[in-house]
Amino acid sequence: MARVEHYHDPNAPKANSIVVAVSVFVRDDDDRVLLIQRTDNGLWSLPGGGQEIGESIAETAVRETHEETGVKVEVTGMVGVYSDPRHVIEYSDGEVRQQFSLCLRAVPVGGTPTPSDESNDVRWVPRDELDAFDIHPSTLLRINHGCEERPEPYIG
Repeated sequence: MARVEHYHDPNAPKANSIVVAVSVFVRDDDDRVLLIQRTDNGLWSLPGGGQEIGESIAETAVRETHEETGVKVEVTGMVGVYSDPRHVIEYSDGEVRQQFSLCLRAVPVGGTPTPSDESNDVRWVPRDELDAFDIHPSTLLRINHGCEERPEPYIG
């Protein structure tokens, strides 16, 4: 299913849903960030996805990261809550979702970076090379907040 992200776009369609989602900021011992290239829009992103009934948000983070990247992680904290009502995601099936994402911090504990049905590519990216990747501004905000290691989670 195709998706288009509208970010602070006055012509964006009105949201018709909100889904609890998680994005996962994973950094390795070499200070590189785990990124996927999404199959639905070609952008580079943090792994993540929607919470399923019967799982905690930390379990969602672990499952989604492993499904999308092949990397097993352990959740260690929270980067922030991202709920900007001017960021909506339009899907080809007519859903227009207001962003609501809990960004969790995690460390790798196993696995090998491997693409999936949701990721064309998976890479560990050094922070000084992030500018070379096509990353949505909202994702870049999460990455920057994760790298800053703020004492309190971002709420916005």
